[in-house]
Amino acid sequence: MGSATKLETITNITTTAVGLLLALVLIKVYILPSAVQRLARAPLSPSPQIGAGTNLSNMLPGVDFRQNGRTLVLAISTACHFCKESEPFYRRLRDEVGKGLKLVAVLPQPATEAEQYLKEQGIRVDQVQHVSLDDVGVRGTPTMLLVNEKGTVTRVWVGKIRDEEQAEVLSVLKKG
Repeated sequence: MGSATKLETITNITTTAVGLLLALVLIKVYILPSAVQRLARAPLSPSPQIGAGTNLSNMLPGVDFRQNGRTLVLAISTACHFCKESEPFYRRLRDEVGKGLKLVAVLPQPATEAEQYLKEQGIRVDQVQHVSLDDVGVRGTPTMLLVNEKGTVTRVWVGKIRDEEQAEVLSVLKKG
């Protein structure tokens, strides 16, 4: 076999191998999509957004709403800049509202990280829970939920509470 014939044979084999590899990739991508790709294309069915009337008893099983009486759930995140800006208000809550209202912080971060964050910021709460905020219907942080002894949400405040609204929120929270 001459060198031209050998080169032609090698070129044909290489071209055929590249063509087969390309065909396999195209089949895998377009004809046999992976489970991840199928899930990515599937429509999402988000949990319903939380609102007045929502019952949190099953969503926050570690919280005893019956024993707490009235509970203020702070849905916050250590990575949320609006939560950071709201820290002075959260520090005031315990002092101004008193012990008649239980404060429960729910964060998507692990409990130890959440507890450390709250301690460093001087935010005193009665309980800290690690939860996926989306699982309880919280779409944005910060969100404050006033919950009665039955676990039912009675009031919802979403976002940073502006200075001029803080007195009104505190007034609602002080009412027994």
